[in-house]
Amino acid sequence: MSSVAPTLDDPVIRPVRATGPGGCRVSRITPADRPAWDRFVAAHPDGTVFHTIAWHDAVRDTFGHEAFYFIARRDTDIAGVFPLFLMNSLLGGRMLISVPYGVGGGILADSDETAETLFQAALQVCKEQRCSCIDMRSERAMVPDIPTGNTHVGFRRELPDTVEGVLQALPRKARAAARNARDKYRLTITYGDDQLREVWRLYSISMRRLASVNYPRQFFERIIEHTPGRHWVSVVRHKGRPVAGLVTLLHKDRVMPYFLGTTSAAKRCSAANFIYLCAMERGVEEGYRVFDFGRTRRDNSGSFDFKRFQGFAPRPLEYQIYIPPNTARPDLSPANPRFRLARTVWPRLPLWLTRPLGAHLSGHIPG
Repeated sequence: MSSVAPTLDDPVIRPVRATGPGGCRVSRITPADRPAWDRFVAAHPDGTVFHTIAWHDAVRDTFGHEAFYFIARRDTDIAGVFPLFLMNSLLGGRMLISVPYGVGGGILADSDETAETLFQAALQVCKEQRCSCIDMRSERAMVPDIPTGNTHVGFRRELPDTVEGVLQALPRKARAAARNARDKYRLTITYGDDQLREVWRLYSISMRRLASVNYPRQFFERIIEHTPGRHWVSVVRHKGRPVAGLVTLLHKDRVMPYFLGTTSAAKRCSAANFIYLCAMERGVEEGYRVFDFGRTRRDNSGSFDFKRFQGFAPRPLEYQIYIPPNTARPDLSPANPRFRLARTVWPRLPLWLTRPLGAHLSGHIPG
């Protein structure tokens, strides 16, 4: 993983500019634009934590991918933003991702014309950099004539008005599992950034078990560093032993549990049910209104069914991927037969090997 790529803080980055209908101008963001960018994201109904400068900084600091963060203006007012990272992948070639390691991203704009101008700026970079794709992770499709994918669904619902209502809002089996975790197994939960190393340790164990690469611990640390007061780090223990850990992201009115780690013993005591119940209850206590369970691949039946059984209904995510003419679409999905052998072997490898190797490989997989 490199740390020398140009960033939006580098005054010598090559400019990319475009002008669209109605005098809308697009250029790459400058350091002075950072506060205004975040204000626009916060005000836009589709803005997510993955659009924020904090996510940019965490990705930049950890992976060193070059950022192309486009900002559209009409006169002096911001009309739209489009966060992109250039990933030079050994597995998928050069790709523009909006945004890596996030479930959201894509164009935020005040009009279709603004969105088109932003996309044209991205097309210019795609052509110059000879990229194999522009991956846009918008919940709603923003660019006409580019097909939407059918690979992922999102899970989200409003939180109850009271803490007591959280448990009652769960379906019967999920409610029983969460209640048993608390009353029968007497699981406990603690919060604090000082537990981040423990959460990452549990997370890396889970990822090996699931035959997936883990992100480097530095990524967790940079996210926490760049989101002060906008995250929770929690660890669940059974008889004093850590069995589950979670990093939860907070944005606007939304609670989003994002990085989960569990031991093999967690299922027996319903630790995952318990840690999510606690996140919902704390969300209600602190005035948040929405619990966002993130995304799941349609073919990932374990995660898909778990979220459904918690009472969350799947909704399609209208991700779009632009593929230049005469270019093969990169396929880095877990279902790719090319990775079958690696996924078979990965859970059998020792953690001392999968942790650093996974951290390295994650720099080449957009997540």
